[in-house]
Amino acid sequence: MNDARLLGPAEVRGLAEDLGIRPTKKLGQNFVHDPNTVRRIVKSADLTPDDVVVEVGPGLGSLTLALLPAVAAVHAVEIDPVLAQRLPATVAEFAPALADRLTVTTADAMRIRAADLHGPVPTAIVANLPYNVGVPVLLHLLAELPGIRRGLVMVQAEVADRLAAPPGSKTYGVPSAKLAWFAAARRAGPVPRAVFWPVPNVDSGLLSFTAREAPSDLPRADVFAVIDAAFAHRRKALRSALSGWAGSPTAAEAALRAAGIDPLTRAEQLGIADFARIAAARPA
Repeated sequence: MNDARLLGPAEVRGLAEDLGIRPTKKLGQNFVHDPNTVRRIVKSADLTPDDVVVEVGPGLGSLTLALLPAVAAVHAVEIDPVLAQRLPATVAEFAPALADRLTVTTADAMRIRAADLHGPVPTAIVANLPYNVGVPVLLHLLAELPGIRRGLVMVQAEVADRLAAPPGSKTYGVPSAKLAWFAAARRAGPVPRAVFWPVPNVDSGLLSFTAREAPSDLPRADVFAVIDAAFAHRRKALRSALSGWAGSPTAAEAALRAAGIDPLTRAEQLGIADFARIAAARPA
């Protein structure tokens, strides 16, 4: 059976020293150096041997090495050219029989397009996302890669809470509603600070998601415009919060009533299907 040696603390620090790098806050770099953590991530991702994974920010390759034995291929997207250049050599050293499963793309994940990922079509996202851009990166990838069926990402704990929050909860907001357009999400457990180098000053959590059909045939941008407007004034009733979007409070009320929603409802009470109905009822 093909397998890979995984990176521990000594290997992670040794690789970093060889490359002359220190993790940077600007790029949100915190390298995982605990083999049990990456094994847990791969297991929790519920991957199949046919899956093609997109990994954002592979860094020194800790998670990459755990992914390669479990899937058909890994697209590693790395913004740091030094790390991107080194990753294939690390895989060749620690998992030589699996090196042909890896493709490295040096790019900003916020700007990457499906056409930039050469090879098999991605079906899953598994990544330790940079915490400063975790939400926009995830939403961008889901929009750009329609073949994604499932995923598991590590993000800041409070971000995982927001992304998985259901309507009506205190943490439900724009990220929760927009992710719901693409997928059903749930928290998949915490990640201890001690498994990272350097140790971050925030808690981390795993978010699992499963893709589903869009709740509407409307353009996604039209529905997201409603979400942005509604939550920009989340303490206000939707009649008032959506007045700018609709053109006036009266027009907003008409759209809400046409969508079957009480104009005095607040944004956090609505699910993604509700926002889609409001978008469909926008006055011409």
